[in-house]
Amino acid sequence: MRIFLVGFMCSGKSTVGELLSHLLNYPFFDVDQEVVKKEGMSIPQIFQKKGEEYFRNLEFETLKELSLKEKAIISTGGGLGANPKAMDFMKSKGKVVFLDIDFETFLDRCGNSEERPLLARPVQELKKLFYERKKIYERADIKIKGEKKAEEIAREILQFLKGIPFVGEEGTA
Repeated sequence: MRIFLVGFMCSGKSTVGELLSHLLNYPFFDVDQEVVKKEGMSIPQIFQKKGEEYFRNLEFETLKELSLKEKAIISTGGGLGANPKAMDFMKSKGKVVFLDIDFETFLDRCGNSEERPLLARPVQELKKLFYERKKIYERADIKIKGEKKAEEIAREILQFLKGIPFVGEEGTA
């Protein structure tokens, strides 16, 4: 069984993913980190040297590779989770969890990050992107408010998963 975490930038996907990994004793993978390892350069460098389209293709290929693992917690980048084709793929391979934050929370958490190339855009453009992506994220199997503490979010996800045969009462496979 695979659990995919989707949501906008700075929604807590990596933090929650690491917690779930520990609680379920499943390996955790962050698609962005895997892409950085493969390319040997940061995401802003990939965007600058090879372009956004190259990055998006590599991101999807990395998702497919990680989905070959039988048990995994996989955190996606904000753009990957908003790709309808990727969403359909993830739903066919496991359970998709949408960490839903509001736009103001995103700005508070992420506003000054230089590691996120899309943040160079004007706020109105970011807001438009935020709401466009949210339409795809909404297709996830479960939606959880991402403003809560990561531990609380992880517990909510485990509660959701208890109804699925692969998780036992103690939260282990």
